Amino acid sequence: MLSRKVLMLAGSIAVVGANALTLSPIAGAVAASFPGVDAPGVMKAAAVYGLATAVGSLLWAPAIDRIGQRRGLLRALAALVAALAVSAGAPSLPVLCLGQALAGLAAGCALPAIYALSARIAEKGRESETLGIVLTGWTVSLVAGVGLSALVADLAHWRLVFAGLAVAAAWLARGVGRNRDWDLPVLPARPSSPLSALRVRGMVPALVVVAVYMTAFYGLYAYLGPHLTGVLRLPTASAGLAPAAYGLGFGLAAFMDRLLDRHGAVAAAPLAFLGLVLVYAGLAAASGQAAVLIAMCLAWGLANHVGLNLIVGRLTALNPARRGAVMGLYGTVTYLAASAGAFFYRPLSSDILSR
Repeated sequence: MLSRKVLMLAGSIAVVGANALTLSPIAGAVAASFPGVDAPGVMKAAAVYGLATAVGSLLWAPAIDRIGQRRGLLRALAALVAALAVSAGAPSLPVLCLGQALAGLAAGCALPAIYALSARIAEKGRESETLGIVLTGWTVSLVAGVGLSALVADLAHWRLVFAGLAVAAAWLARGVGRNRDWDLPVLPARPSSPLSALRVRGMVPALVVVAVYMTAFYGLYAYLGPHLTGVLRLPTASAGLAPAAYGLGFGLAAFMDRLLDRHGAVAAAPLAFLGLVLVYAGLAAASGQAAVLIAMCLAWGLANHVGLNLIVGRLTALNPARRGAVMGLYGTVTYLAASAGAFFYRPLSSDILSR
């Protein structure tokens, strides 16, 4: 199952995810290179990245259905290389924001292409297992990517973080470029509205599920660190155990994905989402105990992996001929939900932190 193609797709997610997640732990080091800029100011680049990813998913992803999924991923990775190079050499914060905006646009096309390709190359009856392995790229980006980025920024320079990611993206682009058998344009070369996939049967209710699911995740994740360091007064290094535990659980859940293929998504979904509800309840109950809360993050990663597999698997099956457009809307809703989660959870977090 660990074919070279599957590993390349997982690696592509890892590079995209590492760039998306790495700015937070190295923000202080980046700020030191720009006079008059502090760490919160640097995080403006992360906000720009998220907005650009939502826009890129909406505008660029539908083109995947016309030019082919491999070509879409190849072009997105090439654009990501350029964006990371700009970020690595940025002489000022505005230029860094520009680099991250380009990276977001590239990610908005890359992620839908990756998910569409994972559905295309999967063996019959092993779709969930294949997608689960591809999704472990997020674990690599969270556990290894973020940790190594902080280490490199501390021991050498933060610019080497983006330079290293650019090299990795270029290597992956080279590999994707060689796999010409992935090409399968399925729609005629005609323009279509970025919102045309809304007409796909089942799309709207699926996107409602995505919006609720992602708002809950990103809203809690955004303020988990401040809660650990502020309310529970953990040192930053110890607070980092929470995302590490989450990432570990997310990766370990890949071994459960074959059960989804065996029993079917219809049978598995009620149990999976009930389990996720119980995990969120457990996280709330453990909010005053750091060790238990960090341990619950492991279960959170397990449950979220299964839930994400079910959601993405459902979306890629809605209309195979329009997977690019479908997954583009998924990406747009995901990153808008990330912003919504941070916005709507902030009053709750502020109230708890002020006590």
